[in-house]
Amino acid sequence: MTTPDIERDADAVRRYIESLGLVLSQLGMQRMPARVFAALMTTDSGKLTAAELAEQLSVSPAAISGAVRYLDQVGLLVKEREPGERRDHYRLYDDLWYATFLKRDRFMIAWRDAAQDGIGALGADTPAGKRLVEMRDFLAFLIKEIPELFDRWHRERGPAAS
Repeated sequence: MTTPDIERDADAVRRYIESLGLVLSQLGMQRMPARVFAALMTTDSGKLTAAELAEQLSVSPAAISGAVRYLDQVGLLVKEREPGERRDHYRLYDDLWYATFLKRDRFMIAWRDAAQDGIGALGADTPAGKRLVEMRDFLAFLIKEIPELFDRWHRERGPAAS
């Protein structure tokens, strides 16, 4: 591994990775990305190569490739290359939850805008149009409120947590 982890019960860690992966997949994440995310969350460095992930999870490099591509697209990790190395490293964002929800903001804006387009096509007073109005209004509310939640989160964590 890129950075040695504190000595732990390896079997307990493997069981936890699988357990967390299972929970995430039950919540809707694809199984392999869930396992890769769990593996990254449980390494102290928060960073592993595809080969390290494949070895740790006992899967093929191809399985890792698809999983990290998905996790990158949804904003849960970043791919980087160390100077002078040929292998990519996959790393969790330093402020993972904040970075992830910032990326989600783009999705919510696109979703809200798509709802607005549907309202124009269906009419705001039709049953389908009313559902789209509610979706648009809810997403607009979240888009407005989430920045304040981020600010509150950072204030509560304080400078020592960074």
